[in-house]
Amino acid sequence: MQHLRITSPRDLTPAVVDALKCDPAVTSLTCVHGAALVPEGDVVEADVPREAVNDVVDALRDLGVAREGSIHVVPIATWLSQPALDAERRTPGSSADSVVWADVTQRAFEESELNWTFLTFMSLATLIASIAIVLDSQILVIGAMVLGPEFVPIAALGLALVRRRPTLLRYAARSLVVGFAVAIVVTMLAAFAARGLGWVTAADVTAPRPATAFIYTPDKWSFIVAVVAAAAGALSLTSAKVGGLSGVFISVTTIPAAGNVALGLAFGLPDEIRGSVLQLLLNISGMAVAGWLALAFQQAVWSRMSARRAHLVARLRRHPGAE
Repeated sequence: MQHLRITSPRDLTPAVVDALKCDPAVTSLTCVHGAALVPEGDVVEADVPREAVNDVVDALRDLGVAREGSIHVVPIATWLSQPALDAERRTPGSSADSVVWADVTQRAFEESELNWTFLTFMSLATLIASIAIVLDSQILVIGAMVLGPEFVPIAALGLALVRRRPTLLRYAARSLVVGFAVAIVVTMLAAFAARGLGWVTAADVTAPRPATAFIYTPDKWSFIVAVVAAAAGALSLTSAKVGGLSGVFISVTTIPAAGNVALGLAFGLPDEIRGSVLQLLLNISGMAVAGWLALAFQQAVWSRMSARRAHLVARLRRHPGAE
């Protein structure tokens, strides 16, 4: 169950209340006139099953509420209400499977923003990955993968295509390009320093590394893993049951590949650079395409659910006692 808090300009309030009252998925509807000061107007609140949030939010946006007021969607952790339970039962779909597109899109914008925090995490993760390569340590590789913040911007590329958000596409693409470039440069400078101090030699980078050789030797399995991981990641981002993202981070070697590129540049090792760049591009492209396909499939499924719900709403309006 989700809670809607709507700040509505006074002239839109009657239409907002009428739209909510006519929707059988809406319960606990309240309106406090004159409660909103900026913008001046009213506050309307309601509870809606997660499966119906997209339709309700779209209806409110069509009325101009998002443009002139605001719509807050807040998950309800615990609730006790027979009317709400009845509304949830008659709403098609499953709460755990449903996608609240406004929530997913906002999260994608927030985590794809190019800022100092994003660049710092990218750089630190790539530094750890480069140390992992030198030491041939799988534990450090996993730590670098988990620390890297690149998955959501990669998933945002597919989301931007599915939801037709060109601004999000530019945001995410810029963050990925600049983020990887800065991380590689920072790690390369650190590698130069380590080389000058004699801490790391070219032999350390080119020596057999059975535990981390996968970083610079891409093959069909690299692409398959990236595709499967991205599909799982898209599901984790859109589902109410979040918890699989850490597994996605550990599965795909984007950050370690960037770390190996930096070491290859610092020590002048073209083979290391070529293999790692190919691994990086293969993983990013596989994840972006798989994320796009997974999100497109979810949108197609929930478009059909919305059509079923529209039919149900129309039937209930014609026959108010029908279930």
